Amino acid sequence: MEIKKSEEVLAEIHRNCRLALTSIADILPAIEDGEIREELLRQHEGYEKIGGKAAILAKDRNIELKDPSPIKKAMMWSSIKMSTMADNSRAHIAEMMVQGTVMGITALKSTLGEMCDRCADEDILQLARELLNEEERYERTWKQLIA
Repeated sequence: MEIKKSEEVLAEIHRNCRLALTSIADILPAIEDGEIREELLRQHEGYEKIGGKAAILAKDRNIELKDPSPIKKAMMWSSIKMSTMADNSRAHIAEMMVQGTVMGITALKSTLGEMCDRCADEDILQLARELLNEEERYERTWKQLIA
């Protein structure tokens, strides 16, 4: 198993936030339900906040963070557009958000599990835990909205 360094954890935080922000921006135009729209905007703000903290940590540590590839973004965009065109109901949007959130949680837990304790930057670890807590809270919120 490869041991992850603080820079890789910070890159995962950044990637996770960027993908979430892109997904939310792609979904928002299809949303007619006011409660769903409000929740998406709340979560967008949360990802922006954590993403901003990641950018500050990266700048302070002279770490370059890369955005997801344009191909990845295009694939996500087309998948979201096709899915919401077929069904933009509350339950379907909530299911889509649960899937995305679970992917983010899984990636973060995997990265943290592979983290080298002696390589750990406490500020970066704290931010990763903050994002993980937010993602788990978002997942619970979306699961409640499926019902």
